[in-house]
Amino acid sequence: MQLSSSSRQSKSKLRLLVFLTGLIALAVLAWFYFNDGNMTFRQKMMKTIYPLIMWGTGKQAKKISNDGTLPAVSFYSLATITIDGAPFSFEQLRGKKVMLVNTASDCGYTGQYEALQVLADRYREKLVVIGFPANDFKQQERGSNAEIAQFCKKNYGVSFPLMGKSTVIKTASQNPVYRWLTDAGMNGWNTQAPSWNFSKYLVNEAGVLTHYFDPAVSPLDAEVTNAVER
Repeated sequence: MQLSSSSRQSKSKLRLLVFLTGLIALAVLAWFYFNDGNMTFRQKMMKTIYPLIMWGTGKQAKKISNDGTLPAVSFYSLATITIDGAPFSFEQLRGKKVMLVNTASDCGYTGQYEALQVLADRYREKLVVIGFPANDFKQQERGSNAEIAQFCKKNYGVSFPLMGKSTVIKTASQNPVYRWLTDAGMNGWNTQAPSWNFSKYLVNEAGVLTHYFDPAVSPLDAEVTNAVER
């Protein structure tokens, strides 16, 4: 059975439309990869596939919470150094919830910087988000403090506080803030160290550690926002 002239023309137009659509899509992707701030190719790829990573790992993520145990050492006695080299006392955080997150610029979860900023903006009256850049997992944060700060601001619009690059896992050089977060003798109950970049700890308005969320839990997950709103 032969196709009519009009049918052949319709199919030709459809093929042309599909071709042009694909060409436009490739052009958009090319623009994204070559004009997206100062990201490396790997960082751009990770940013692109981040939603798939979250979809594939979110259901297996660990979420643990406090049963009401109070800390033995005050959260507000802690202090550290910002990414700009200035002293940062936790005393100034009284009366607000605080989310502490170990971050990295070259990780599959790096896209969470954007969600963390959304969270910080949404609850700015009651929540402070603090990032702790660390090179503890597969050397995914090799940059200097200046490079990290520029990367976060340029690519994700980060304006929440970032602390100086440090170690968050349990070693002799562990950041004192993370020593408090992972030592039950200090925080009252939790020994869970960061399992990977973008592990999240939530402290309430009274300085009590209330929750730990694995990296695969989005900062905008309902359990996270419910804990913030509570």
